[in-house]
Amino acid sequence: MRSRGLLCALSALLSVSVVSAPSASAAPVKLTAGDFRLAEGAYNSVIAKLDDALPNASLPAVLDSANRTGTTSGCDPSATGQVAAFCWQSGDDGTADWYPQGISTTADAYGSGTYDGRTALFVSWYYNGSGTNKGVRVSFVDYATPSAPKYRHVLLVEPYTNSAGQPDFRPVTVHAGGIFTYGHYLYSADTWGGFRAFDLRHVWKVSTGDESKIGRQSDGSYHAFNYAYVLPQAQKFTASTTNGVARLRYSAASLDRTSTPDSVIVPEYNADGTGSRVVRFPIDHTDRKFKESADGYTHATEAYRTDIASMQGATAINGQFLVSASAGSGSRGSVYTFTASSGPAKHSGAQPIGPEDLSYRGPQQQLWGLTEYPGKRYVYAMRPSAF
Repeated sequence: MRSRGLLCALSALLSVSVVSAPSASAAPVKLTAGDFRLAEGAYNSVIAKLDDALPNASLPAVLDSANRTGTTSGCDPSATGQVAAFCWQSGDDGTADWYPQGISTTADAYGSGTYDGRTALFVSWYYNGSGTNKGVRVSFVDYATPSAPKYRHVLLVEPYTNSAGQPDFRPVTVHAGGIFTYGHYLYSADTWGGFRAFDLRHVWKVSTGDESKIGRQSDGSYHAFNYAYVLPQAQKFTASTTNGVARLRYSAASLDRTSTPDSVIVPEYNADGTGSRVVRFPIDHTDRKFKESADGYTHATEAYRTDIASMQGATAINGQFLVSASAGSGSRGSVYTFTASSGPAKHSGAQPIGPEDLSYRGPQQQLWGLTEYPGKRYVYAMRPSAF
C-alpha cells in the first residue's frame, strides 16, 4: 500500500511537469451584472402530503445504507496538483445509461465541512439511456474513508398532484450540469431555466424491485426506477435577462464561500467560446436561498464575457475564478484562471479527458472535479494553489 501511494504521488508530480505553462489572453469583458436575474417560485406544497405517505430518511441514514463502493486502486487521473482521487465501481464507471456531471460537498452545505456530523460528496448524473427518461440521480458519497468511499444513488423527483388528486412524483428531466449544496438545499443548474432546489430535509424511502416504475402505483406504493430513496424538488428559481441581453445558459454552478456575501458562480458552455459568459449571483445564508433585491428579483453582482471554449464548470476562490474546460473525447481538459482585471490564463492538460463541474472544499483547500466518459470516470481533488 505504501509503495502504491508513493507511485501515485510521483505520478501526480510528473503530471504537473508535463502540463504546459499557462497562456494568457486579454482581460475578460465586464458586463452589466444586474441584467441577469432569478425569480423565486413557491415552495412545493405536495411535499408535506408525501411526508405523510412516505418514511423520511436523514442524510446519515442514506450514507449508512450505501450499497456501492468506489476505489482508489489503479485510479490516477494525473490532474495538476492532485491530492485525492477515486473511481466508481465497475458498473457505474462503464455505464452509457448515466453520465456524471455536477459535484458538491458537505463543505458547501455548511462552513464546518460536515452535514449532521458527516463528511460527504454529491455527484449528479443525467440519464442517457433508452425508453422513459429517468431524469437525474445524485450519488451520496460517504467520504469518511477516502480509500474506499461508499455511496448510494438517490433519484431526484418532482412532487405533483396526479389526476386522481393523490400526491405523486415524477422524474426531474434536466441536464444537472452543475450542483451545489447550501444548508438543507441541494441546487441543480437547469440549462435554460435557472435553478431547481431540492430539500435534503425530505429524503423519502420508497419501494424497490421494478426498474420500470415511477411514482405512486395502483396499490398505493411509491417506486423510483428501483432506487431506494428519492429527493424532492422544492422550488424553482427562474432565469431571465433585461435590456435585450441574450439569455444565459446555466451550464454548471458552484458555491463561493470566500465572497461576501456567499455567492453562486455560473459558467456558460459554448463549444467555440464565442461570447461565453461567467456570472455571479448572491445567496443568503439566513434562508439558504438566492438573495433578493427590492424589486423581488435576485440580480447578479458580477458578469464577464470570457470567450472560453467548452466551459464545463467554474468556481471562485478569494476573487480568482477557476474554470474547467473540456477538449473532446481524445484530449485532456484544461483549467482557466482569471480575475476581474486579468486573464483568462489557460493551464493546458491540467485535467483528464472529459472534465465537468468544479467545487471548492474550503476546510481542506481542495478543488474537486470529475470526468464523464464511460470507462474514464474519475473524481479528484486538486490544490487551487497549483493554478
